[in-house]
Amino acid sequence: MSLAHTHPEAATGPGTAGMCVLLAGLLVAAVYWAGAARLRRRGDAWPRRRDVSFVGGVLAIAWATAGPTAARSFTGHMAEHLLAGMAGPLLIVLARPLTLALRALPIGRGRRSLLAVAHSWPMSLLVFPPLAALLDAGGLWLLYRTRLFAATQDSAFLHALVHAHVVAAGLLFSFAVCRLDPLRRRWSLTVRGGTLLAAGALHAVLARTLYASPPPGTTFAADDLHNAARLMYYGGDLAELGLAVVVGVGWYAARARRDRHATASRPAALPTGSPGRVA
Repeated sequence: MSLAHTHPEAATGPGTAGMCVLLAGLLVAAVYWAGAARLRRRGDAWPRRRDVSFVGGVLAIAWATAGPTAARSFTGHMAEHLLAGMAGPLLIVLARPLTLALRALPIGRGRRSLLAVAHSWPMSLLVFPPLAALLDAGGLWLLYRTRLFAATQDSAFLHALVHAHVVAAGLLFSFAVCRLDPLRRRWSLTVRGGTLLAAGALHAVLARTLYASPPPGTTFAADDLHNAARLMYYGGDLAELGLAVVVGVGWYAARARRDRHATASRPAALPTGSPGRVA
């Protein structure tokens, strides 16, 4: 008999709690769209692809958290994990929500407070790439290689707490690696790229261990377990490839800006035949 990752409301729909999560996601998306619309009304440029990215990320997380099909099997749970902890956070970070908020808020206490939080030392610590990777990948090892996953089957509160951690850790890791928003410190490409490689390796090894054995305290059908492990392995690779592309594009753009600045600040050569400076 398999112990599936089930919810009492999974067969009939998201239920009251799920609907609240979905409505909250729609509200957050509406706030982002309102901020983007405010920028465009005053003539500022804000690409619409960021609107789509943010809404897609928020809805992916909301669906994974509250969707009715989320956990009929371990494979369904793993799809949930990939959406809530990897794909959704990446889409949100690509939309640069902090940048939008700082530009849309009027000059005053609200903007200063938000910038103070973004530049505070606790936030700087949380988005230190190795620590963010530890919270993200380390949390998954704790979930799947201890009896914690089995315990979430019997406690709705613990299940919600684990979901919140997966989403928060995924957001912190994506913010730390991509560094698209104006945070206090921009870590080097070496630190961010090395952290991404290490986190990807931890994720891949975890997927391989799940292929061999289920989380302690649970029993799943072999096909279900193997499909979930494959989904974690290859889905994680795709999400990490997306992060790597963002890092690479950011590095290339920064290098191009430095090159243009160096060219603009270089003294112009004297034309051929110029008498030059007379001693």
